[in-house]
Amino acid sequence: MKLPEHDAQRDAQREAQREAQQDGRSRDQHATDSRVRLPRYTVAPIRQVGRRLLLALLVMVATVAIVYGDRGGYHDNADGSVDFLDAVYYSTVTLSTTGYGDIVPYSDSARLSNILLVTPLRVLFLIILVGTTLEVLTERTREQWRLARWRSALREHTVVVGFGTKGRSAVQALCAGGQARERERIVVVDPNPKVVESATALGYAGVIGDATRSDVLLRAEVQKARQVIVATQRDDTAVLVTLTARQLNRAAKIVAAVREEENAPLLRQSGADAVITSASAAGRLLGMSVISPSAGTVMEDLIQQGSGLDLVERPVVKAEVGRSVRDTDDLVVSVLRGHRLLGYDDPEASPLKATDRLITIVRARPAAADE
Repeated sequence: MKLPEHDAQRDAQREAQREAQQDGRSRDQHATDSRVRLPRYTVAPIRQVGRRLLLALLVMVATVAIVYGDRGGYHDNADGSVDFLDAVYYSTVTLSTTGYGDIVPYSDSARLSNILLVTPLRVLFLIILVGTTLEVLTERTREQWRLARWRSALREHTVVVGFGTKGRSAVQALCAGGQARERERIVVVDPNPKVVESATALGYAGVIGDATRSDVLLRAEVQKARQVIVATQRDDTAVLVTLTARQLNRAAKIVAAVREEENAPLLRQSGADAVITSASAAGRLLGMSVISPSAGTVMEDLIQQGSGLDLVERPVVKAEVGRSVRDTDDLVVSVLRGHRLLGYDDPEASPLKATDRLITIVRARPAAADE
């Protein structure tokens, strides 16, 4: 017996609450590990060490120049005068320690230069030596600053829940459309830290955590997202994620993938705008490849964005307004007019209007393939 839409949605919400109560402790532990990971652009360790050694050497040279330039104001307990070697020795022990007292400044100018120049250089030298420790201590503050700047600039982005085979393929299709900044507007959410690290290595921002929790989706700024892609491994998880995402963002376009076709209506009732049945789609492609291998090859080529033939959506250009669908330069499959999708052979599809959008088959551009 088929349940009405409101009964099915209410049952899904009850199931979500029941599962949340049963897994409360484990999810609370998950929440503490939920973090936002931004792409990192690291410098090679050898370059970091070389840079710090160079800075330390420059500080040493500057200190030696200051001491040697005012060597008349220093007194050496050994022979009374300060030569270049004494200046190097004094600079070394002064920068690395507090000095041994065998060479001391006694003139006003030497003491003033120690106060205004040598002491700041000593502090700078110590900062360079313990730079790794200070870097660890300041990493959290720097990361929080990057995160705050990222949140303030993030608008109209795409949240991808699940970065498995389906999620990766969806992201690749988004980035293969020739949009240069699309990579910067993608946020990956996954409970596996290694998966999120692989996403950040590719240049995407990542959030570690369970996407069925609203606080995790809020870390991904889902309330400001333009679209949400739900590519989880389980259908029940996809339902919960869709319910949570729709509650946080009423205007976003939500596209979800499910394994079983019988769960697709539940996803739509939960708030998904489009539902892709992965198992059925793969099965139909297998059947088509058996009946007509060439047709299966063409369909697979269309699915793989950026190589061979691409199925793209584009607006009607000015020169095409008023013309027939068959008179366009591209091979038009459908015409999107408002909320209606008209086939290429539909009499109402022609003539084309300026507000129409065309679903066309085009040859993939080399630049898009390189991306």
